[in-house]
Amino acid sequence: MGSMSIWHWLVVLLVIVLLFGAKKIPELAKGLGSGIRTFKKELDNDDSKDIEQTNVSTQTQVKSEKKPEVIEAQVIETHTDKTNKTNAEKV
Repeated sequence: MGSMSIWHWLVVLLVIVLLFGAKKIPELAKGLGSGIRTFKKELDNDDSKDIEQTNVSTQTQVKSEKKPEVIEAQVIETHTDKTNKTNAEKV
């Protein structure tokens, strides 16, 4: 009962033929096939773009490793720190 027998598949096929008609089914299959083909082509193109981007990022990392990055910082003393120090000195 859990698996579909040949009779189940024939009933499903009959329902599909009745819903869409015998003339429409080849058009649907053709559209599905071209959609899958386009999808696979785009996946291959995307993979090749990823490889190119990886090569470019690797070259950029090599260039950036040659020049060290300089970071400057400035210490800012807040007003509350000054008042706490003067109050502590008075006690």
